Amino acid sequence: MYLRIVRAAGGQGVKHEYVRVVEAVRQNGKTRHRTILNLGRRDVLAEHLDLNKLMRLLHGDAGAVDTPARTIQPDDVAALGAWDWGPALAARQLWRELGLEAMLDRISPPGRRAAHTLSDRAFVLVLNRLTAPGSEHRLARWLENDFVCDRHGRRWVAEWRDETARKASRTPRVQVEMRQLKQWYRTLDQLLEHKKAIEHSLYLRLRDLFSLRTDMVFYDLTSTYFEGSGPDEIGAFGHSRDEKSRNPQVLVGLVLVDGWPIAHHVFAGNKRDSTTVHDVVEDVEQRFGIKRMVFVGDRGMVTSANLAELRSGGHGYIVGRNRRRSGEVFEYIQSATGPWIECPIGITAREKSSQPQTLVQEVPSNKPGVRVFVVHSDERLAYEKAQRTKSMERVRHKLEKLQKRIVTGKLKAADKIGAAAAAILVRNHGHRYFGWEYENATFRFFEHPVHFKREQAYEGKYVIQTEEPDLSPVDAVRLYKQLADVERCFANLKDVIEMRPVDHQTPNRVQAHIFVAALAHLLHRAIENHLQHAGIDLSATAALTALISVRVVDIDLGNGTTKRSVTRGSQRAAAVLRALGIEHLEPPTPPIPGQTIM
Repeated sequence: MYLRIVRAAGGQGVKHEYVRVVEAVRQNGKTRHRTILNLGRRDVLAEHLDLNKLMRLLHGDAGAVDTPARTIQPDDVAALGAWDWGPALAARQLWRELGLEAMLDRISPPGRRAAHTLSDRAFVLVLNRLTAPGSEHRLARWLENDFVCDRHGRRWVAEWRDETARKASRTPRVQVEMRQLKQWYRTLDQLLEHKKAIEHSLYLRLRDLFSLRTDMVFYDLTSTYFEGSGPDEIGAFGHSRDEKSRNPQVLVGLVLVDGWPIAHHVFAGNKRDSTTVHDVVEDVEQRFGIKRMVFVGDRGMVTSANLAELRSGGHGYIVGRNRRRSGEVFEYIQSATGPWIECPIGITAREKSSQPQTLVQEVPSNKPGVRVFVVHSDERLAYEKAQRTKSMERVRHKLEKLQKRIVTGKLKAADKIGAAAAAILVRNHGHRYFGWEYENATFRFFEHPVHFKREQAYEGKYVIQTEEPDLSPVDAVRLYKQLADVERCFANLKDVIEMRPVDHQTPNRVQAHIFVAALAHLLHRAIENHLQHAGIDLSATAALTALISVRVVDIDLGNGTTKRSVTRGSQRAAAVLRALGIEHLEPPTPPIPGQTIM
């Protein structure tokens, strides 16, 4: 806060000066001034009040009344620097709430020569991944814009290389001192070394904080690709969910319990989805002590060997069946001729003008003890029908062009015509919709009498399989739909937190990079949890953006002293801070004023 002198015209052309107490706030990315108090006319106040003392009092000078000081002019007061502080403030609160600070201190106590703990260093990497994801090289530039400090209030600063020495060195692209860069790499190595213990401690903390229901374990896979060749040990070509089939990749398996991520696994990029299940189930049993679980997984997890292993371990399962890999699934869909049961509508569905329905019915299975549910989803039907129509139009257009080439005599050889037609039907799943024939020098294409009808039958339908005897059809759908939480986690990991693309070239660094992204996602998930409980309709990403308006500002008071202040932030930022239970906005005071660490 500070005093502002405002000039205004009075009666008969006389101009008066009015004194106001003003504070700076940030709204919608712009700094604005908010009047806290109108004190009155300056000439009247001067007879009763020393404005210079009042200004010093506003800046926290307790001795302002008794200590004579040099007269401070408003023009002498200037801001020395301003840094984003709100995201770091919120993240540090959750870092402690989730027990990460304490558990990292227990796992790796600082050595005698360590100036800062593993917890404080790891927090910097996780916060960077949460708010401004980039490489360890770019982290230094981020530290110049954000106020990031350790638990003692010492601000992290970049240690830039001398320009002349940098340009003359063998690594001119590295702009920070190698000592600092190696420190961040060493932090990654230490985090990975303790990954299993950290995940186990986090699971226990989450279980106690949120009373997790631990009998339902959700698991799914995604892939993330490398820029460049990637490490040979785990980087490999496989089915890419990123549509980057020309880039080597790794697989990342994520394990959730009651909506909270408790562990992740990194596999070679060419590993089949189904072959990862054994390792995950064994890890959940041994490391987390979950003796009986219902494993919820998607279509790629379903093999007879996996289901047999779950049964032999006394576990249950709820899995989706792949519609096209088994004629059995098509038969189940065709047999769904009984009455449908309506499932409860989700929040997003209720907000739509035309509320889509989800219906389910149980159908007889071909194996004793196995239960099969056929599910119809209006949303899925609309989406798949639109995708099929789009694909069919693309294929139809190309087949018409081929037909025209044949009619005009530009293509005559039967083998070349067959090859051209086959190539067209390979793209956009054309073989699912069309058939063709070439007789008497005439090419004709048509909707396939078998495949096309099957595709129409599939639309909007999916099949769930389980052996849980007491599970209702509606509960089976509800639990299977929770796999969407895993997909949402992957979206946060890869889009919000930018786990991809990965630049590291050693297996351990790749795994450590993904671990940091997973910890950042955990903080992201914790922010969402607080916002939901507070009834605030904001995503965690939007909340972090709003918190940027909370800034640390260093002010030169014009009398040889400086003052550190924190802006209050926007209304949305204030709501987010209340939801997180944060009342005190000021960063800790370092042991030595102005002390920093590198």
